[in-house]
Amino acid sequence: MAYIDLQNVTYTYPLADKPSIEDVTLSFDKGKFYAILGANGSGKTTLCNIIRGFIPQFFQGDIKGEVKLQGKNLSEFSLAELAPKMGYIFQNPFNQITGARDNVYEEIAYGLEKFGVAPDEIRKRVDRVLEMTNTAAFADKNPFELSGGQQQRVALASVIVLEPDIMVIDEPTSQLDPQETERVFDIISRMKEMGKTIILVEHKIELIAEYADEVIALENGRLLTSGPKEKVLSDITLKDHGIDMPPSVLLSEELKKRGIETEYFISRKQMMEFLKTLVRE
Repeated sequence: MAYIDLQNVTYTYPLADKPSIEDVTLSFDKGKFYAILGANGSGKTTLCNIIRGFIPQFFQGDIKGEVKLQGKNLSEFSLAELAPKMGYIFQNPFNQITGARDNVYEEIAYGLEKFGVAPDEIRKRVDRVLEMTNTAAFADKNPFELSGGQQQRVALASVIVLEPDIMVIDEPTSQLDPQETERVFDIISRMKEMGKTIILVEHKIELIAEYADEVIALENGRLLTSGPKEKVLSDITLKDHGIDMPPSVLLSEELKKRGIETEYFISRKQMMEFLKTLVRE
């Protein structure tokens, strides 16, 4: 049985004249890292809101089809019941940080306090997450005085500390420099190693090729394709649908045009090894 299961899901926002998600069927297995790709307006964020139960419990509109979590219809869960099971990371950390506390340590602890966790357990979990997210160095600082990358790590920490089984993450690196982007992906990778189910919306295709297990591609609210990253990211036709391809795949395509037989390598490392064999020949 799939951990999260969507069957023929269609959703239309209020006053919209066409669906934002149309006839989507998808399954998510526990403990895997899924990346969602698609051009702007393809329905990525809407799909995330459906998975986390915000549609239709928070956002109104018309939804058809079935969405299940561990075999139980998602509509049977209240948002309060879903909160400890499913964490959500916003694109902009300003929307995540509550401002209810004056420093990073207390900001991370805030959610645990709201859930009534014992103080000793709060301290233990916050200390562990500070180390995991490399945020201990600014634990005493005001979150709003941090850089964007540091704030995003605090936002991640404030959700990770709640220990949800599922993490839905919407473009967390869109405003970050390469160094902070790598740090965020390292944190996400560590969560996957802990057995968390990761559902990530992201445009940085090389990092998806490196870290993800499965890739889902959307276009105009419809499912284009889904499957293991090696299968999806080597499909050169996706670039005709506004989806970025790994540079190594584009290079593979260029080599083919020049008469050099090659696979569509999705990673830079694979391509470098292949190019070395060409040089040796």
